[in-house]
Amino acid sequence: MTIIDNAVYVDGVRSAEPESLEQTFETLSEHGGMAWIGLYRPTAAEMTAVATEFGLHPLAVEDAISAHQRPKLERYEDSLFTVLRPARYLDATETVEFGELHIFTGRNFVVTIRHAEMAGVARVRRRLEGRPDLLRHGPESILYALLDLVVDDYAPVVAGLENDIDEIEDQLFSGDSNVSRRIYELAREVIQFQRAIHPLPDMMQQLKRGFEKYGVDSELQHSLRDVEDHVERVISRADSFRDLLQNALTLDGTLTANRQNQASAEQNEQVKKISSWAAIFFAPSFVAGVYGMNFEHMPELHWTVGYPMAIALMAATATLMYAIFKRKGWL
Repeated sequence: MTIIDNAVYVDGVRSAEPESLEQTFETLSEHGGMAWIGLYRPTAAEMTAVATEFGLHPLAVEDAISAHQRPKLERYEDSLFTVLRPARYLDATETVEFGELHIFTGRNFVVTIRHAEMAGVARVRRRLEGRPDLLRHGPESILYALLDLVVDDYAPVVAGLENDIDEIEDQLFSGDSNVSRRIYELAREVIQFQRAIHPLPDMMQQLKRGFEKYGVDSELQHSLRDVEDHVERVISRADSFRDLLQNALTLDGTLTANRQNQASAEQNEQVKKISSWAAIFFAPSFVAGVYGMNFEHMPELHWTVGYPMAIALMAATATLMYAIFKRKGWL
């Protein structure tokens, strides 16, 4: 069953709970009031019935059925079609999970369509049912309350992203090789979050332009302006996150290059030392090799001081080369 909740409100009070859409339409026709129908992934037949009764525009109905829409607000004559992207932060995977909420509002009806699990709509309904003075203002009160809910739920997302960025800043100087991937993946989540919130200011402006034309109550106007302030703060924080992550990625690249240069320099020093000692040992080995050939006609072979001279030559050669390499800083 895709009908989550179905009620008719008269003067802000829940007066009827029809068991089907047909009964809802009959109740509105006979007793008036305002219908609030909550649907979860409705079928084409259910959406067709709602669209026929309330005169919803075919393009909006098509969008509501297919889902995967960007946040937007579109006006079709006397009805509004609003798409919101609720979000929640999953700390275990450091990802932002997005839902999709479609809202049709008209003169005497509100139809909310969810395409993902979302308990917030039920919370809004309970809160408004406890405030008949607010609910009696009509469909606008429900739309603004849902906007307020979605924007308020962005606060934990902002907190989660901010905490991860703080951890990345600490991780940058630890030499962790996984930090680049973490920065990239978190930046991707921030971009997706920005796509969900950046259309909101324009949507708020469209609603404000209709205040006078549709006689929106002053209390609701104040409520929308409060939501607008929250949206601006969320957008400001999200934009700063993207800049911070870009700077972190640049810094990580710099630190990685410095570590590689340092490692290369250390490796060069080791090569110098090894080459120096190899050269030092090569000279005595060369002298010993020559005198070890035992040719019969070889100069100094039969000298009495030949052996001490060979030893002295090897020692002197090694000492001289050691002094040279030491002076050059290779040892």
